[in-house]
Amino acid sequence: MLPSAWEKKLVDRNVHPFSDKDLAWEDYVLISAMSIQRESVKTVLDRCRYLGVRVIAGGPLFTNDPEEFPDIDHLALNEAEMTLPPFLLDLRSGHAERRYTAAPRADITTTPMPLWELIETKHYASMNIQYSRGCPFDCEFCNITSLFGRIPRTIRPDQIISELEKILSLGWKGGVFFVDDNFIGNRTELKTEILPRIIAWMTMNNHPFFFLPEASINLADDAELIKMMVAAGFITVFVGIETTHEESLHECTNIPNRNRDLITSVRKIKSFGLEVQAGFIVGFDKDPATIFERMIEFIRESRIATAMVGLLKAPRGTKLYDCLITENRLMNAVSGDNTDFSINFIPKMNYESLMTGYKKIIDSIYSPRNYYARVLQFLKEYHPEQKKMFHMQWGYVKATVKSVVVLGLLNKERFHYWRLFFWSLFGRPRLFPLAITFSIYGFHFRRIFEQHFRTIENKGSTFSSS
Repeated sequence: MLPSAWEKKLVDRNVHPFSDKDLAWEDYVLISAMSIQRESVKTVLDRCRYLGVRVIAGGPLFTNDPEEFPDIDHLALNEAEMTLPPFLLDLRSGHAERRYTAAPRADITTTPMPLWELIETKHYASMNIQYSRGCPFDCEFCNITSLFGRIPRTIRPDQIISELEKILSLGWKGGVFFVDDNFIGNRTELKTEILPRIIAWMTMNNHPFFFLPEASINLADDAELIKMMVAAGFITVFVGIETTHEESLHECTNIPNRNRDLITSVRKIKSFGLEVQAGFIVGFDKDPATIFERMIEFIRESRIATAMVGLLKAPRGTKLYDCLITENRLMNAVSGDNTDFSINFIPKMNYESLMTGYKKIIDSIYSPRNYYARVLQFLKEYHPEQKKMFHMQWGYVKATVKSVVVLGLLNKERFHYWRLFFWSLFGRPRLFPLAITFSIYGFHFRRIFEQHFRTIENKGSTFSSS
């Protein structure tokens, strides 16, 4: 969306170190971020301020909390398709204002393809593309609808195919993640226009990719849609289970999850060959004292290998945030990290009980014994239809070798690692790369939570209801 004459460089701080050399040649730094990247943003802004480089900021973090960044030169908030063009026009004429906002939603069928050539694909585990914005549901704790609305807006089939062609031309083969907050927000369009085109393109190109989306659990209600997704090359879907307690689902207005046998829904999706990853939340006002044990049992029984459990947070722009302000229970801004031991409001449950219960869930589901047992059981029941689930790339080879050294030789989980290693290698060799991936996931989650545990232990309990 920037002028073609501009010289551009992309620095992705997820994969690149950051130094003053990255700022040495620039006239402007354009920065976008989510709330979890707040501290990283402050580091960049400090360096830009020190070196006298002007900053243009946009994206979710700045749209939700623009007052937090008074020193930024220009803010292009909301969707860039709406606010970047008038800013660029004013900049060209020498009369750029500090802040640009827009109430209307963007027509993303006119959004140009990203400049994929600015990235180095070797740094990534998957490529990311966007088919839609917005979600038809309006969960109390989620700010997606305030950012993008409740009516899903989608791009055209030709745009998706063109972007897949571009990614393939870069030499990429492997995972492509649809970053839509709810991939199935427009099921009719998916079944009649989008998936048939992807199926045809994947067949013509010998299945170079496998796809991963986020979707609501009501995907389980549409067998035709699931079959088409599998035929198109989808192998995994991330769903928001959120909570196993019905009253908490009603509390947060999570419509698709209510009055539903969630385990049956997970099993149905999995029966078609889709792995189900899931997110869970504890800390709702209606959560009973038994929620922790019930969640542990649900994760075990559902065989969800990648289960991400976090504490409830109240981001700005959500109904929960507004409600907590009214009740005088809001304390501070969210960190954006759904794995840390912080909440930004006063919970109804005793704080110590909530933290103890949360830690119990994490200790249980990611202990090597329980985690590997769950992964093994999942793999025994998992029968994907995608013929080319993995493409042998140098990154996979390096990851496997590193896992052998770190997990198989140096780490305390080595017994469980080798058991899964040899079972998958000789029993289900097609799933061997997935088994290694799960092993690495488990190690990663344990390490992250151990860091948070140490932080809490070092700080001690600092919460006060006063």
